[in-house]
Amino acid sequence: MKFIKGFLINLQFFTAIPIKLELPMDKEHLRKAVQTFPLLGLFQGIIYAYILFFLFEWTPFSHQAVAFILWLTTILLTGGIHLDGWMDTSDAYFSYQDKQKRLEIMKDPRMGAFGVISVIILLSCRFLFFYDITYKVKFLSYILIATVPILSKSVMGMMLLTVKTAKNEGLGRMFQAAANPKVLWIYPVYIIAYLYIAFLLGIGLISIGILFLAALVSYWICRRNARKWFGGITGDVLGASVEGTELLLWMTVWLLHYFVTG
Repeated sequence: MKFIKGFLINLQFFTAIPIKLELPMDKEHLRKAVQTFPLLGLFQGIIYAYILFFLFEWTPFSHQAVAFILWLTTILLTGGIHLDGWMDTSDAYFSYQDKQKRLEIMKDPRMGAFGVISVIILLSCRFLFFYDITYKVKFLSYILIATVPILSKSVMGMMLLTVKTAKNEGLGRMFQAAANPKVLWIYPVYIIAYLYIAFLLGIGLISIGILFLAALVSYWICRRNARKWFGGITGDVLGASVEGTELLLWMTVWLLHYFVTG
C-alpha cells in the first residue's frame, strides 16, 4: 500500500493529473516515491506511445499534426514542472556568476532571456525529433518512446540520492532527507525486468541498450555539472536534469531511426 501511495505522490508532484487525495508525506512514503520514479516514467511512456499509435492507426492526421500532438502531450502531462527547472537553471548558469549567486538567481520568480531562449531551443529540438520519427514509425518506435521517460526519471532518482543538495530547503532536500542511495537497489530490478520483457517480445535489444548507455552518459554529465556549477542539486537542477536527459534520449531515438532501425 505504501508503494502505491508513493507512486501517487509522484503523480501529484510531477504530473498535471489531478490526484485529489490527502497523501502522507512522511519519510517512508517519500522513500517509496523515489523508488517508483521509473514507474512514473513507464506510466508517461505508455501514454506517449499509445497516443502515437492511436493517431497513426485511427486518425487521418498528417505527420506534422501527429508530431505536434505528441510534442504537446509531453508538455501538458507534466504540467511543465521540469521545463520550469530547465529555464531557471539556464538563467542561473548563463549568468556566469559564482555558485551562491546562481542559487539566488534560481530562486528569483522572474524569467530572464537565457531561460526563454533555452526552452525555445529545447522544445524546438524535441519537435524536430518527433516530426522525423513519424516518417519512420515501426513497432520498435513505440518501445523506444516508452523507454525515454523511464530512463529520465531513473536519472532523476540517481541524481537525487547520489549528489548532495546545494541548499537546506526545497523539494530536492525534502525527498533526499527521506531516502538514501540504498533504496536505488530496485532500479536495476526494473531494468532487468524491462529488458527481459523486451527479449520475450522479440525486440532488438541493441537499440534499447544504446538508450541505456545514453542515459548513463547524461547522468554522468548532470552529476558533474550540478556539483561544478551549483555546488549540488536543487529542485530546479533536478528538473533540468530530466529535461536534459530526455533531450539527449529523444535525439538518440531520432538517430536510431536513421542509422539502426531505419
